[in-house]
Amino acid sequence: MPRATPRRGSGRHTPPASAEPREGGPQRIAKLLARAGVASRREVERMIAEGRVALNGEKLTTPATVLVDLGGITVDGKAVRPATATRLFRFYKPQRALTAANDPKGRPTIYDRLPPGLPRLMPVGRLDFMTEGLLLLTNDGEFKRQLELPRTGVVRTYRARAFGQITQQQLEGLAEGITIEGVHYGSINANLERRTGRNCWIEMSLTEGKNREVRRVLEHLGLQISRLIRTAYGPFSVAGLDPSDADEVDKAEIAAFRKTPK
Repeated sequence: MPRATPRRGSGRHTPPASAEPREGGPQRIAKLLARAGVASRREVERMIAEGRVALNGEKLTTPATVLVDLGGITVDGKAVRPATATRLFRFYKPQRALTAANDPKGRPTIYDRLPPGLPRLMPVGRLDFMTEGLLLLTNDGEFKRQLELPRTGVVRTYRARAFGQITQQQLEGLAEGITIEGVHYGSINANLERRTGRNCWIEMSLTEGKNREVRRVLEHLGLQISRLIRTAYGPFSVAGLDPSDADEVDKAEIAAFRKTPK
């Protein structure tokens, strides 16, 4: 597999929501470690609770600890490198790969499928084992969080190949949201692309990204999904990538995405 090379994503910019304080001043330890790419804020909080994070040899007991920088901080006994410039990669996640670092059952993960030579990266959100398509990866835990938060409103776009009877009118009803087994799913923009007999392709756009949302909604409508592809995440598209390919998003495009007003 050739080394990943820069390539621009495509699509319309979706504004990130941010109410974070300006960089450079005192910050909570969880945010600093996330920004340095150690893990997400939530994962850092778990690491602190497990006694894995220390300052000058003393284990930290609260994620509310405020610091100016990461000097003297260790995780699992190892010094933490300062944050580097934010990097973002597009990855075509193939089917049969977990969005996880490892699997107790021994199933392959995205890290088994990524091209060699990439830096340490964290996935933005998740795709389930059989879902393929665009998975964004970043070295910046804060940027990851910004892209994932529901209030950010980043649009996720999917194409599903399904078997069964469905009408455009039924799909348009999803714009009002739907509750399935006590779980409410917000507005979904769904369109019937084409149909051949009882097989069809459906495009769906949503902003919540709840666990297995697309599959659960379509199955609730009586459809059997044979293939599910995420084609875009905000302004970033999977176009031009083959399964297991990855490339880097241009830094100017990252900056433009961050600066787009709400």
